[in-house]
Amino acid sequence: MFRGLTTVNFFADDLHEVKKWYTPLFGIEPYYGKDFGGRLAYIEYRLGDYQHEFGFLDRRFAPHPASEVAAGAVVYWAVDDVEAAYRRLLEHGGVSHAIPTEHGPGFVTASVIDPFGNVLGVMYNQHYLDVLASVGKRPAE
Repeated sequence: MFRGLTTVNFFADDLHEVKKWYTPLFGIEPYYGKDFGGRLAYIEYRLGDYQHEFGFLDRRFAPHPASEVAAGAVVYWAVDDVEAAYRRLLEHGGVSHAIPTEHGPGFVTASVIDPFGNVLGVMYNQHYLDVLASVGKRPAE
């Protein structure tokens, strides 16, 4: 039975550069890091209302060729204001992948390509807010 997302992993060649880009964007340090062969091989942040895990793995360990850029699934993170989140990502050096778009009442998405070739999505999702409400939580402030 599928119970929900646990960890989302992106790939990059230089995790020190990833850390320099994502730490100020998120406003927190990674809670976990692992070296392999004297080189930073994995870092992970915990984000949001349910402390979802967002990890970065050295591309040497990726299951796809290093030449693939911005390939695969788009993972969307819940935000309260897609326009503001999208602008912040662009101001922080992301490259537009998909402009903010409404897909129906209560569902707005946008995405950027981070400096490491990953697609990072943001979404206002009424269903997410309904689930929070059903378990007696409010969105993070």
